[in-house]
Amino acid sequence: MSAFDTAEAAARFGRALVSVDTRSATGLVGDLLAHGADPVVVLVEVIAAGQREVGMHWQRGEWTVAKEHAATGVSAAAVAVVAAHARRVPVSRGRVVVACAEREWHALPASLVGHALRAHGWDVTLLGASTPAARLSQYLHDLGPDATAVSCSVLGALPTSRRFIEAATAAGIPVLAGGSGFGPDDRRALALGATAWAPGAYAAIDAIAALPPVVPAAPPLPAAAVAEQAQLEQAHPRLLARLRSGWSLAAGVLTGAPAVADSLESVVKDVLDQSLHAVWAALLTGDPRPIGETAAWVAELLDARGADPRLVAELRDLLATVLVDFPLSSELLAGAR
Repeated sequence: MSAFDTAEAAARFGRALVSVDTRSATGLVGDLLAHGADPVVVLVEVIAAGQREVGMHWQRGEWTVAKEHAATGVSAAAVAVVAAHARRVPVSRGRVVVACAEREWHALPASLVGHALRAHGWDVTLLGASTPAARLSQYLHDLGPDATAVSCSVLGALPTSRRFIEAATAAGIPVLAGGSGFGPDDRRALALGATAWAPGAYAAIDAIAALPPVVPAAPPLPAAAVAEQAQLEQAHPRLLARLRSGWSLAAGVLTGAPAVADSLESVVKDVLDQSLHAVWAALLTGDPRPIGETAAWVAELLDARGADPRLVAELRDLLATVLVDFPLSSELLAGAR
């Protein structure tokens, strides 16, 4: 698959990210391509691998959000080098629109998949971060693509991913779903009405080629779950405030942790947002796993910052209290214990 040492290239790229050295990163990628490296392998094994480490640096409390964003900018510059190379490939297949659902601001994964598809002859239109479904409908009508792909890396964007899927399938256009928000298999993607799911760029190349030319509109989701998720979304600021005030012990412990590199404010807000969004995701998809997965993520996040592990259980109990008036959510939380 590749004519170069991917481990060595990934290590060099990782060092460029750590030092936020755009010139070294783009120079490395340019050299690999100039010497015949497969552009998709460069995207996946070098750039995406390095970017995963960037996220882990933040999760372990080693980097601030600012450092994480600076390194992500380096990765984006490297992807642009691959994109310029991929554009030399003649278009030999249909047109694909690749976008992030509304509220999804992590555009790099979608960009990476889009350029991987372009390198395989697809005519790709990248819409970037947070694409509103209402605007998407008109755009799809005007452009008439053969397929769409939606990227979602955060659970809070799964409801808007559903709106993306509704907009595309209403026009008969198949949808490929991907990104960590959809989880480790196709359960959430198919539950939301996507035509197919892919865990990464390699699989996306195969999956896009296998999509049917026309699909029916996505079937409706269970009405009670949709209604309760909408109520949770509307009440989100109030629920967030209750969690924040009730989880004051966590704030106190985290404030005293000397190893915290990121601001306490952003870490706590991320934890509480994600905890509520996990319930949204479980409601809409019928997949309860986001609740347990989020609890595990919170545990890792707090452990890296030297916090008391009992705070995870405290947050779980508080979440059950705050959501007591939401029957389906309460049932999901009880089942996750």
